[in-house]
Amino acid sequence: MTDAAFHDRDGYIWMDGEFVDWRDAKIHVLTHALHYGSGVFEGDRAYDGEIFALTDHSARLVNSGKLLGFDIPYSVEQINTACNETLAKSGLSSAYVRPFAWRGSEQMGVAAQNNTIHMAVAVWAWGDYFEDKMKGITLCMAEWRRPAPETIPCKAKGAGLYMICTLSKHTAAAKGFDDALMLDYKGRIAECTGAHIFFVRDGELHTPTNDILLDGITHKTVLALAKHRGIQVHARDIWPDELATFSECFIVGTAAEITPVRSIEAQKYTPGDLTKNMVDDYDRLVRRKLKL
Repeated sequence: MTDAAFHDRDGYIWMDGEFVDWRDAKIHVLTHALHYGSGVFEGDRAYDGEIFALTDHSARLVNSGKLLGFDIPYSVEQINTACNETLAKSGLSSAYVRPFAWRGSEQMGVAAQNNTIHMAVAVWAWGDYFEDKMKGITLCMAEWRRPAPETIPCKAKGAGLYMICTLSKHTAAAKGFDDALMLDYKGRIAECTGAHIFFVRDGELHTPTNDILLDGITHKTVLALAKHRGIQVHARDIWPDELATFSECFIVGTAAEITPVRSIEAQKYTPGDLTKNMVDDYDRLVRRKLKL
């Protein structure tokens, strides 16, 4: 992993159908996405030379664009190819893959129907999202809440939707926590700043199914792993006053993978066998050592 600034690295980025030098992958300062958040993105991970759940990610990227009112000018299959070719050109075997699309700079203002839709793919080395993740991370409660579904296109992985996540994660870090747990507009447990959440009670899993949550690819994978092990999953509304009733907790996402939680504010959890088994199963699955 390199500590170099993201704008100053060696390598290539796939941009609008061709590879450009990493340092030359630039857009104009009046690009609509920079001012109005009209961009969508995905976060994929490659393990041992293969991008896990690539088609699921590419399909969600296309759908996110549609939810923001634009069509990405590449098919799911073409996006898959771009991601695979960028990974190969990077020379990396295990890496983070970031395909993204955005409205360009022909119009500046709220309206941007005539702006060109651009797309790029970047790949870089990235290890664990959290340091020493098996020790378990600490969460605080976020001040910001996930908005109601009639206020934002919440099923899109849209750039602008992550501003309150950035604010919440910055506040968590300033308080000495690893991340923040967000409630939704009704006050239900929702998600962390970039990951879904699961709880354990009496050997069974509980996870939110709020109407504002992104259709998580890792979340779906964990449900399949639980079914494989015969673990019952309760997908339901979960409220903050239930936190003390659970024995284990973990968060899931492409970047976070499966990361145990050891505390939410003052509430303590101890990662047990169920959590450890899920971490192991996920690792074997993404490395093609486990088939579901």
